[in-house]
Amino acid sequence: MPNCPECTHREKKKIQAKYEEETLEEDRDRQELFKLFDEIEIPMKMDEKNRRHFICKRCGLYATREEISDIRFKLNQKEKTREDKHDDYLDWWQKSKKEKQEN
Repeated sequence: MPNCPECTHREKKKIQAKYEEETLEEDRDRQELFKLFDEIEIPMKMDEKNRRHFICKRCGLYATREEISDIRFKLNQKEKTREDKHDDYLDWWQKSKKEKQEN
């Protein structure tokens, strides 16, 4: 059974915040954090009427395997920060400037 992506994501955020609060920055280990993440299990139950869908008892998510995969992908994407947007704009500006000089 797949784990609920939304509940799992929320739990990961809570665990990470608690880990960062309790552990000194120089003592932090990503492998240790990932072990804590692996312990999270929030299985979804298969819908008895429609065998293609799964239901999360915790949050009520009702989705197919494909939709669960899409949700998981969206939640795991890195959010663009202001610096990322600034760098993208700077790259675009410099690129367009070069193209203007060629013409």
